Amino acid sequence: MIRKLSIRNYALIDALDIDFYSGFSVVTGETGAGKSIILGALSLLLGQRADSKAVKSGATKAVIEGFFDISAYSLRSFFEYNDLEYDPENCILRREMQASGKSRAFINDTPVSLAQLKELGDQLVDIHSQHQNLLLGDGRFQMKVIDVLAHNDQILSDYHKEYKKYKLLIKDLERLKIENENNRQEEDYIRFQLEQLQEIALVDGEQETLEQEQEMLTHAEEIKSELYTLSGYFESENIGGLSLMKNILSGVRSLHRIYPSVESLQNRLETLYIEFKDIAEDIETRLESVSIDPERLAEVEERLDAIYRLQQKHRVQTVSELLEIQRKLAAKLEMIDSSDEAINLLEQKIAGQKDVLCRMAGELSQKRADAALCFSKMLVSAATPLGMPNLRFEVFFRTKEDLDENGAEQVQFLFSANKNQSLQPVAEVASGGEISRLMLCIKSLIAGAVALPTIIFDEVDTGVSGEIADKMGVIMKNMACYMQVISITHLPQVASKGSFHYRVYKSDTDLDTVTRIDCLSEEERIEEIARMLSGVELTDAALSNARELLRK
Repeated sequence: MIRKLSIRNYALIDALDIDFYSGFSVVTGETGAGKSIILGALSLLLGQRADSKAVKSGATKAVIEGFFDISAYSLRSFFEYNDLEYDPENCILRREMQASGKSRAFINDTPVSLAQLKELGDQLVDIHSQHQNLLLGDGRFQMKVIDVLAHNDQILSDYHKEYKKYKLLIKDLERLKIENENNRQEEDYIRFQLEQLQEIALVDGEQETLEQEQEMLTHAEEIKSELYTLSGYFESENIGGLSLMKNILSGVRSLHRIYPSVESLQNRLETLYIEFKDIAEDIETRLESVSIDPERLAEVEERLDAIYRLQQKHRVQTVSELLEIQRKLAAKLEMIDSSDEAINLLEQKIAGQKDVLCRMAGELSQKRADAALCFSKMLVSAATPLGMPNLRFEVFFRTKEDLDENGAEQVQFLFSANKNQSLQPVAEVASGGEISRLMLCIKSLIAGAVALPTIIFDEVDTGVSGEIADKMGVIMKNMACYMQVISITHLPQVASKGSFHYRVYKSDTDLDTVTRIDCLSEEERIEEIARMLSGVELTDAALSNARELLRK
């Protein structure tokens, strides 16, 4: 429920603070006093589009702030999903509009988008205006009314989950069929590409090995010549490195017998001689292993050319990438070969899921039919006293060709206000006043079934008076047992039913005219209702009548 509304520099309002309370509140005032301005400010706070012209002349920005008690609405998921600070008791909405046309929105002092503000606002306040009466002809609204009265929230939630699975399975089937059709059209080409890759029998890493071997075979003569020269440096009888090292080591050993201090040199030379000898043997081995083999070089180059052609064809750089393409092509062919089986399995899964949906939809249909019978009787009982003595009303269900997210049927409210008139869709035959009264009754019926947001009736009683107005006031007062109800009204019969009474009026200052609102005391209420009964001049009869209305 809304606890406080604060408005600054909006239209004719310079500064306005309104405290609201639970129960039934009424707002009255002369035409043009500013009731619609206050309602407009609240609409902006709830996410409606802003107009820079709404900023009070001479001000740089308008600020509208609302303080709400949200303890009854279980809104934690909304705040967590939108990463907003959550207080289970209180919530503050704020809207700022610059004279330049820019607008900002806040929830608990955190900047949010207008869509987020509107999503939360829709769960906090329901402004019932003449425009909203159009909802009565909307099948989605009609179905929502029946589902609320049937207490279908849990089964609908479960049905929506299963329906989502059903649609995803159908989407998978459509995708699989399209892929299968496309793959079948390309099957010959895919098979040809795969055979090319399989014939060459690629081995991961072989390209690098072959390229190294090609490099060696191409330069075999040069490599062998260089190795032979190096070998000569080691093995030559006159200046061979090994002979020289051997002679040096022999000399140091002889010296060690008479000069032990050279022992460390001897050890180092022995290690060096062993390493030198090992290098010489390694060079000799390599010399023997390097062969000049034009045939092998041709084989290596042919193999590399085949690899390079495939890489160029598939626009890749490595053998591992070619092997991955080969794997994918094989998987595609396997999928083509098994696609009919996969499609059949998926179709069976869809049929099973549809059976689940049909069972749930059948349960929904039964609960809706039961609730519709009860709803029709209650609505006729509630609305007949409101100036519709010959009212007839039925809820008609039409089975759809296929299931959708709401079940197996469409709903239509059928209405007749006259004895000789057949039942017709309510939006086609009901007058504006009749629709307004029907909506009032519908909302009063669902008020006790679900935690509704604060509801604000914007002159819902237009076009009625006397006893009907009195009964409409009673309906709104009864609704206030379950929710916060605020009614903007011109009728004293409705105004007298409020637990709290606000009067909107204009006040002139030296510089301009501003809109004000007061919460009236008991005596002020008597005068205001008397004024609504008799006009500007307060008569004793009007005052007495006002007291009587309030007493009732």
